[in-house]
Amino acid sequence: MTPRRLILTALILAGLAGTAFLAREAEGPGLRMTGTAEKLVAGLKAEQKAKGLFDFDSKERTHWYFTPQQKDRKPTRKGLRLDEMSKEQRQLTLALVKEGLSDKGYKEATTITSLESILAELEKKGSMVRNPDWYFLSVFGTPSKTGKWGWRFEGHHLSLNFTLEGGKIVSATPTFFGANPAEVKSGPRKGLRTLPGSVDKLRALLDLLDDEQRKAAHQSKPFPEIEEAVAKPGVGKPVGIPGSKLNDKQKAALLALIETYADRVTDDVSRRQLAQVKKDGLAEVHFAYGPGDGAPGKPFTYRVQGPAFVIEFLDVQADSAGNPANHIHSAWRNMKGDFGLAP
Repeated sequence: MTPRRLILTALILAGLAGTAFLAREAEGPGLRMTGTAEKLVAGLKAEQKAKGLFDFDSKERTHWYFTPQQKDRKPTRKGLRLDEMSKEQRQLTLALVKEGLSDKGYKEATTITSLESILAELEKKGSMVRNPDWYFLSVFGTPSKTGKWGWRFEGHHLSLNFTLEGGKIVSATPTFFGANPAEVKSGPRKGLRTLPGSVDKLRALLDLLDDEQRKAAHQSKPFPEIEEAVAKPGVGKPVGIPGSKLNDKQKAALLALIETYADRVTDDVSRRQLAQVKKDGLAEVHFAYGPGDGAPGKPFTYRVQGPAFVIEFLDVQADSAGNPANHIHSAWRNMKGDFGLAP
């Protein structure tokens, strides 16, 4: 083949690859997710389907957990575990997770699962099994470009829940990300912070508040633990300081804090979530924190609540090495109902 033909062939192949990429991008995340799930489900064995597949209306769909869920060192969580999958099934599962998250969100999610290895080393032969492969996939209903279906990927400190209809993502909540340790204090990964934005953006906002605003936002008691296995957050009426009491620079800092949660999921969903926040207006968003102010090693919690969403954050527990307030729980929820159940 002549050099000219080689160049022409390379250009044609590059063009075809580009066209395929653009076509896949044009599908949208929901259709890409559906295609991946269809291929994954089709390749499951009967015993794997019995563990990982559920009816769409199964009560299990709303039984989400971010705690370990095990007894006598055996898992009690429902779903098909990563270490029960073939290499191809595992790759498809992780592809499904990647299609549901942003690049940042996927990096944070995989870092969360990798922290299990650090916990295993710190706890040695503790009562809990710490294993990066103890993350579970559950599919609800039949993946389809026309009907309703959903999926969940979760394990210790991670719970991702997606509901689709007509090839579109209609819900991506609850979305839970946690980290123990929040900052790795020793070893080869010393200095690693899994969810830095959830703390740094909070500190940036607090730095902009004056004394009266801090007093309005401050809570003398920590917020309670995030509630698992419920389809709607029971956080009650918003408390703290409303966005209407903030100046433009403070509102921008509040929005930056909100964005660090919204942009964990795929861009299409993140844009919709943020568009709803802006439509409702930052004036209607309440921010509250306490008892600490985000100082390292001091327990603190905060909540950001608007008409359509709530962000919950807690850093009140010691990590597995005993370092105080180095164990994060955080979630984005739909105030009107998760799992696509909102009216």
